[in-house]
This record gives sequence, structure tokens and C-alpha cells, in this order.
Amino acid sequence: MKTPYQNIYKVLRLNRFIVLSVVIGTVLVCIVSVFMVIKLHKESVNNAFVVNTDGSVIPIKMVQQNENLEVEVLSHLELFHTYFYHIDASNYEKNLEKALWLGNSSVDALYRQKKADGVYNRLLQYSLVQKVLKIESTIDIQQEPYRFETIVIFEINRGSTIDIYELVTSGNIIHVDRNFPNNTHGLLITNFFENKLKKLEDYEN
Repeated sequence: MKTPYQNIYKVLRLNRFIVLSVVIGTVLVCIVSVFMVIKLHKESVNNAFVVNTDGSVIPIKMVQQNENLEVEVLSHLELFHTYFYHIDASNYEKNLEKALWLGNSSVDALYRQKKADGVYNRLLQYSLVQKVLKIESTIDIQQEPYRFETIVIFEINRGSTIDIYELVTSGNIIHVDRNFPNNTHGLLITNFFENKLKKLEDYEN
């Protein structure tokens, strides 16, 4: 025989279950929140930030990535210009082949133009030695493709005379897949141009 008290007991048990569930859930949320705050605090302490020129805050990790990118781009440019312009009768084929891995069709087109103009034939015929003395590049790595301008100082040894020239080149650099050992930086020169060439009368190394 059912009595009203039995219904009251069921209601009380249900209420107690609900209250316990709410309390346990609240405790768990508090515990998780505390751990999240502690973790966030540790990450904030371990990570440094710098202020950009426009006032925005940049994580130091991003700055380090940009520094690494700058080093790789400059190294890529130095490597390319060395291969492309530091040539003589004994190494020009090997060096130019390496240079062509570092640039796109714009580099290949310039190489073919020089070949058609007889630049490399004269190198062989007169045993010329073209030696790079200095490479200086300025780059803009704010946005890809990265713009660059490079000044190359090189000498041409004709045996009896040595002439020194200044060449200004420009172009863009984009990311590609790394190719060992042909393109270790995973960068590619595009829109490559030789802008200005002049002979230097007085040059001190």
C-alpha cells in the first residue's frame, strides 16, 4: 500500500542527487579553471613579447622566426650570386647549374641570353676569371613574395689587366619545398633582373 511519505522520500532523494551533481560539477569546473589559469600564467612568464612599430604586441617567437627567415633569405641570395657570377673557364658550368636551382625561369632566361651573347664563350676563349669580391643585399620580409635588391662587386681578371665592376640586381623570393642538396633553404628567386652595371675606377676592398 502506497503512502504519501513514499513519494516524499523519492522527491528528497531526487533533490539530493541533483544538489550533489551540481556541487560536484561546480567543483570540477573550479579545479579545471584553476589549472587553466596556472598554465596560462606559466606560458605568459616563459614567453616574452616585443612591441611593433605600429604599437602592436608580437610574441618573441614570431620575431625569432622572422630573424631566421632574414638569415636564410640573405644566405640564399649570397649563394645564388656567388654561383652565378663567381665563374671561370673551369667551374662556370658547374656553378651555373647550381645557380639555376635557386631561381625560376627569369634566371634561366638571363642565363640563355648571356649564352647567346657569347659571354661564356669569351670566358673560355680568353681564359677570363670573374671573381666576386662583395655581396650586399637589402630585403623586405614583411610579405611574401619578399622583395630584394643586391649589389655585387666583382672583378674580371684578363691576365694583364683587372677591371672591377658594380652590378645591381633585383627580384623577389618565394618559398618552395627544400631540395637537398640543390636548394637547402627552400627559397626561389623570381622576377630576377640585372638593373645596372658600372665599372669602378677606384675600389678599395
